[in-house]
Amino acid sequence: MTSKKKSAPASGWQGGFAQSNPKFAYPDPILTSLPMLDNMANIVLIKRQQKVHWPEFSWEATLGQPNSRCFSRFAQDISSIGYDDAGRIYSIICPQQGITIDGIGALNVEVTVTGQRGWVDETDFHLAANMTVEGKIWFSPSAHEHWWVKWIWDMFKNESLPFPYNKENAIKVSTYAYQDPSQPIFSILDGASKLFQAPDFAEHKEEAWAVNNIEVTVGPIITKNHKAVDTFNQSVLDIFNLASGNMLENGNTLTWNLWLTAPELVSTDLWKTHADRWRHSIDVDHGISPDGSIQTPPVFANGEPFVAPINKKEELEDIFKLIKSLL
Repeated sequence: MTSKKKSAPASGWQGGFAQSNPKFAYPDPILTSLPMLDNMANIVLIKRQQKVHWPEFSWEATLGQPNSRCFSRFAQDISSIGYDDAGRIYSIICPQQGITIDGIGALNVEVTVTGQRGWVDETDFHLAANMTVEGKIWFSPSAHEHWWVKWIWDMFKNESLPFPYNKENAIKVSTYAYQDPSQPIFSILDGASKLFQAPDFAEHKEEAWAVNNIEVTVGPIITKNHKAVDTFNQSVLDIFNLASGNMLENGNTLTWNLWLTAPELVSTDLWKTHADRWRHSIDVDHGISPDGSIQTPPVFANGEPFVAPINKKEELEDIFKLIKSLL
């Protein structure tokens, strides 16, 4: 585990935005008066940030069975919450992780923010925000060397069909507010999730400046409006879920506790390039981030590792048969 002691916040905090509307206040902050903002549209306004140095994810490996709950820390120092000196949030960078399936290849998974709004109050460690996100999965560069990936990719190229070889062409998975399919907007709120008690290895009370939580339910795959592409993408998602313990299974609830470091000043240029620089630097096959921190594979609360029930040969043969029948 990477150790990071608490530090003092950077100077320059002014505050006031959290108090600009009485409806913003806890215990039930209502942010509907704020527009949902594009995540990169206002980065010149960002002056401060709190890094999510410990993005601790959790989900049920078997839906409906609390004892099957898994825990995994995504790559550290990618995620960050950016805001101005008054405390208005203008950008939230969410985390990314890789998973390697022997004989199949390495896949990247990212929680991509599509819209956000909210506030930070450094004075009392509070934060309240709304977000919309998509889960994204794509083949990492190392997977491009696997013969079966090349084979299917060539077939897709010949038909001018999109193949998930990078983030821009990723397989997309929809999300919505906890157990409410009608609501694509969900909240980031103070404290750790109350849906479960996290084990000690997934808590950072001594090091973190503050902790917030997100609870989001995973929806169906987002269609590419082509039967062969959608069928292939669903097959890859199914394999990913087998290997990851159903992290992005339709109907499952994915939670993460955001253990934050103390507020820092922001460089606009660095903010523009930060996420992509880290994303492309992660050694997915070995679970290593650029700073040397290790992405933790899924484990149960008792520390026992999750073991994927996957037969790579059978899965590959099924995909081949499927693609041949559709193209």
